Amino acid sequence: MDKERLTAREAGLLNCLDCHMLTTKRDGALQMRCPHCGARLHLRKSNGMARTWALLITSLILLLPANLLPIMTVTYLGEKEPNTIIEGIEHFIQSGDYFIAIIIFFASILVPIFKVAGIMLIMISIQKRWKTWLKHRTLMFRIIKFIGRWSMLDIFVIAVMVALVNLGTLTSITPAPAATYFAAVVISTILASNTFDTRLIWEGA
Repeated sequence: MDKERLTAREAGLLNCLDCHMLTTKRDGALQMRCPHCGARLHLRKSNGMARTWALLITSLILLLPANLLPIMTVTYLGEKEPNTIIEGIEHFIQSGDYFIAIIIFFASILVPIFKVAGIMLIMISIQKRWKTWLKHRTLMFRIIKFIGRWSMLDIFVIAVMVALVNLGTLTSITPAPAATYFAAVVISTILASNTFDTRLIWEGA
């Protein structure tokens, strides 16, 4: 095989996932450690596909209660009013705060769905051995991983409102069950993107 066409795996090169040092694999060595940080070296992330699928399925299951159950409860003059994410967006639209409504809609609805659907599409493309759009799929995964942290915006808004709007029996805001499910969805998708190995996109082709 032409040396210029060798992949890192074919050339026996191992990349440390902790310090990212590139190391040459020793012949006959069943297990190697990074000479720089001492971490175990793997050609690919161990059980990366299985772990990613498990985390994605978990995210899908958690998305239902995260969107259907109330995410916060507003107590005004003793009357409790639970609100889901959609109801919160409708409230901001009715009050004329369109910009905030759009931000919450993108961060709390579109971004989690885009992340789960995007990673699933990439996983399916690897299993089906699609040979096209390799760069585009890699770029899409990098975008998914970058915007993952912004999915916690809704939880951050609730935390700020709980801290600021606390007037005892007059007015108060408390987190509802959906907040826990939504945080679990965000954490699951972040872990799914971290366990996935992008090199599998190119190897599958």
